[in-house]
Amino acid sequence: MDDTSQKIIDATMSLIRDKGYVATTTKDIAHLAGVNECTLFRKFENKKDIVLQGVSQEKWRANVTPELFQNVQWELEPDLEMFMNAYMDKITPDFVNLSIGLRAPQLYAETAPLIMKVPQAFVSSLTEYFTKMEELGKIAHFDFESLAMTIFSSTFGFTFLNASFDQNLAKTSREEFIKCSVKIFVNGIKRIV
Repeated sequence: MDDTSQKIIDATMSLIRDKGYVATTTKDIAHLAGVNECTLFRKFENKKDIVLQGVSQEKWRANVTPELFQNVQWELEPDLEMFMNAYMDKITPDFVNLSIGLRAPQLYAETAPLIMKVPQAFVSSLTEYFTKMEELGKIAHFDFESLAMTIFSSTFGFTFLNASFDQNLAKTSREEFIKCSVKIFVNGIKRIV
């Protein structure tokens, strides 16, 4: 990829993060990239083409894969804290806002599979972790996918709300939130199973 094309992609993805897909115009993209609109259309078919090439680049994806969650100690509390921290390290407010912009109806059929890789990696890795913890005799049997979805939903919710409202909604720090959530979750598992 040449420098001009990359500048166009970077400008497009930044604008979608900040304004959304529909509000981002090719004129805005060209201006931010420092090129004229004719150059933009020589390099790409249309705005959608730019976005699809952008989401194929690692720098514009959160790159959350199962490998991110391999640093386990086989102790429930520190491991759940690790899962939540690893996710929050990758899913920054910028990424949250970009992923919202990538959900525009004009793009969603093509971007949804890429966006879905993030929760799928988290939930499948945590489900496998719970299964192994059961095999090790450290937790009782339960619907592990539901447990994983509970932790993911809490983690996602905190991340999304902080990206949307900064800390204006709640003053709880990330560290406090993770510690408190994990304690509640672990105590809940002890009572359920």
